[in-house]
Amino acid sequence: MSEPQLHPSAHLFQVRHPDWAANATIYEVNLRQFTPEGTFRAFAEHLPRLASMGISMVWLMPVHPIGEVERKGTLGSQYAVQDYFGVNPEFGTLDDLRYLVKTAHDLGLRVLLDWVANHTSPDNPLVQEHPEWYQHDAQGNLLPPVPDWTDVVAFDYAQPGLRRYMTDALLYWVREADIDGYRCDVAGLVPTDFWDAARLELDAVKPLFMLAEWDELYPSGGLTWEQFNSDTKLLEKAFNMTFGLRLHYLLDHIAEGKQPLHDIDEYLAAERAKYPPSVYLMHFTSNHDVNSWDGTEYERLGPLALPFAVLTVLLPGMPLVYTGQEAGLNKRLAFFEKDTIDWQDYPLQEFYTRLLQLKRRHFALQNGDPLSRFQRLPGPADTYSFLRHKGLAAVLTGINTSPEPQPLLIPADAVGIWLDVFSGEQLVLKEGQEVVLPPHGWRVLEKQV
Repeated sequence: MSEPQLHPSAHLFQVRHPDWAANATIYEVNLRQFTPEGTFRAFAEHLPRLASMGISMVWLMPVHPIGEVERKGTLGSQYAVQDYFGVNPEFGTLDDLRYLVKTAHDLGLRVLLDWVANHTSPDNPLVQEHPEWYQHDAQGNLLPPVPDWTDVVAFDYAQPGLRRYMTDALLYWVREADIDGYRCDVAGLVPTDFWDAARLELDAVKPLFMLAEWDELYPSGGLTWEQFNSDTKLLEKAFNMTFGLRLHYLLDHIAEGKQPLHDIDEYLAAERAKYPPSVYLMHFTSNHDVNSWDGTEYERLGPLALPFAVLTVLLPGMPLVYTGQEAGLNKRLAFFEKDTIDWQDYPLQEFYTRLLQLKRRHFALQNGDPLSRFQRLPGPADTYSFLRHKGLAAVLTGINTSPEPQPLLIPADAVGIWLDVFSGEQLVLKEGQEVVLPPHGWRVLEKQV
């Protein structure tokens, strides 16, 4: 076995991950739709269930008061922030948020707040108090970051006063609510040097986990490829993780028949070429934007929704589960209205629990581990199979995108005794043996050392 080679730009990536993040998974919480009450305290009752699933972090969509001017729909977008130091009364009070965070911490969970640093609602008091902090056109009109984001107006980070204000606001929630980090909305639209400086101040209070909504392998924030800056700077000093948007869109295109399944290899090669193994990318089949605007995973992926969920958990990267996925949520949640989830006795809870608990406990599946090997296995064009192993510990994963059973051919590296993570069956595998992948299905095998 060859020794892992040092990535040529590894010295640029200075972010230190907390020890607990090595086996971490993340869950996005849409508070408005999670319970009939839509409050911090009502959601907190679900935290033991999420912890038992194998979740490590919960990311709360923005908790701040929402602007009323140019509001979309009845309740408005949670990303149209009216007050960075306030709590949306729709969700409860600051003490209720503190209760949620304390409950999460008691269960060993971390809490991230969604942070919208790039823009505010038009009626945020800062518009009147500091008009120079905002972008204007030649006629002096406030500008949205993207033309169809008509309920928000964009900041101008050339202003030192804005940078100080925003850093103080970030520090406030760490000190007052004891949160563990931030998911930062359209992070690449905010100058990287702001994030670098803010991270230093934040970590002086408490080491945080920082997630950027961005992907330096794929355009974000409504940008075209021509507008897109594809450097790696967000992950070098400021952020622990960015979105794996390129893999998300690739899985959609594979399900639509626009790209072949083996293009996943090209994606992984591009990721390896750009980043050292220590970098975290977040993989998912749904989130709040995807669900509401592009469609549920069942609309977009059809019978491949669950096989591709298996990939997002077991390929290198950190998996995300979005609100309602464990309920088999098959509807687009309203973004600007109340639209409570029907949990239906959590039909996919066990599916996600088996995957996430495996991810959590397994030596070969750790995030950002340069010593863990990824080995692609040969097979039919409509299957995708791989081994992840470290020392004697190994996980074998295969998915089948066809409506017919397909073989998974066992290589020499996979000879031995394995446990099927879903069926509980013990298998003794020999070189050249075929394991059956069910139609539109998967097999996940754990080596018994």
